Amino acid sequence: MEVFAWSALGLLARIERRELSCTEVMAAHLARIEAVNPRVNAIVSLRDPDVLMAEARAADAAEMRGPLHGLPFAVKDLVATKGLRTTHASPIFSDFIPDEDDLLAARMRGAGAIFIGKTNTPEWGHGSHSFNAVHGVTRNPYDLTRTAGGSSGGAAAALAARMMPLADGSDMMGSLRNPAAFCNVYGFRPTWGLVPSDAVGDTFSATLSTDGPMARTITDLALLLDVQAGENPAVPFGRSQRFTPPVAADLRGKRIAWLSDWGGAYAMEPGILAQSEAALRVFEGLGAEVVPLPPPFPAEKLWHAWITLRAMLNTGAKRALYDNPAQRAQIKPETIWEIEQGLALSAQDVYQASVIRSQWFASAAGLFDQFDALVLPSAQVWPFPAEWRWPQSINGHAMDTYHRWMEVVVPASLIGLPALALPAGFGANGLPMGVQLIGRSGADAQVLAMGQAYHTATDWPEVRPPIL
Repeated sequence: MEVFAWSALGLLARIERRELSCTEVMAAHLARIEAVNPRVNAIVSLRDPDVLMAEARAADAAEMRGPLHGLPFAVKDLVATKGLRTTHASPIFSDFIPDEDDLLAARMRGAGAIFIGKTNTPEWGHGSHSFNAVHGVTRNPYDLTRTAGGSSGGAAAALAARMMPLADGSDMMGSLRNPAAFCNVYGFRPTWGLVPSDAVGDTFSATLSTDGPMARTITDLALLLDVQAGENPAVPFGRSQRFTPPVAADLRGKRIAWLSDWGGAYAMEPGILAQSEAALRVFEGLGAEVVPLPPPFPAEKLWHAWITLRAMLNTGAKRALYDNPAQRAQIKPETIWEIEQGLALSAQDVYQASVIRSQWFASAAGLFDQFDALVLPSAQVWPFPAEWRWPQSINGHAMDTYHRWMEVVVPASLIGLPALALPAGFGANGLPMGVQLIGRSGADAQVLAMGQAYHTATDWPEVRPPIL
């Protein structure tokens, strides 16, 4: 097997035994990037290869610095990286070079990763299609005419195309799960608070988005999650948990609730439910009981709470840019929509949305007294043409916002549940799809162990893109 196709744990074991050098690992991945990235456009702001090779040689000469020692790593372009261009995919920050790492980047760099560049994302991470005016569009390695999803689309595409062994992503509205499904890799949205934010802005109310790991194996996911996780004393609601490579759970006796399309509330393109049900048959083959479940909470209430709280947070975070006419002119329409929705909210609107969120959390807790996990599709559409901004309709049903076609990810996001995006194979159209395996708050290790059992039985990421 080519060096660039090995898992992160496989590379690290060989590096530690001195069977493989960091220099060889870097050279293999840079060659892969040179061969593939011009067609995919997943990695942006790539650093000078000669400098990167020098850093790899320095890693070879040093003791193992940490669990990611010597691994080439491109960080999502929403994360500030010291000395490395960080644009947030916005023309406003097209030439911005941070003086400091964000906490997430500092943890990964401190663990020994060598930052080679950034991964592409939509502007401000808004929307599940990775295109922007700074870096262009990221294409799907399984079909270069299609999107890789988003907002962690560059990360997912880089993993699928074997341009790097691990990736970080972030997930507010499926930004780890949707691109993982579109690119046939794993993405894990951890329990909210497990991977902390920086102490910037509002850290008490901003509980919808989290960072997390992406990989081609579950054990690699756990490796990166262990680096990313751990309390930040400067922010509230932190969680402390360590992760080791998960042992596959014994699924005999486990009960999984299949939520399908939420009683028809979530429009799905043809074939997606059938593909998801094929993944559920894998769980049944491993001994789990799969129980179809009617909608456990009104979908429209969840959506109302979601867009209210999301708009409130986006307005708070982006208001200064909006109030500057020159900068407002450079903000994409979808972000303008978010801000203006938020400007129209009252305190009572926000309070009522949070009440709905609280009610849904209590209802979900009751579900987990009966079931070990919930399953939903990871996406409502197959990877769509890369030239689109977003799907305007599903099966003739018009989407009333730029992100309504991603609604299936809201139940987990709204209340911060751990959600593992599992590849579910390929449809008759040859395109990848996936499912979300959702656990009780704090049950991250258990979800990963169930995912490991599924991975052992399927290993879908080993089905390589045609460009490989």
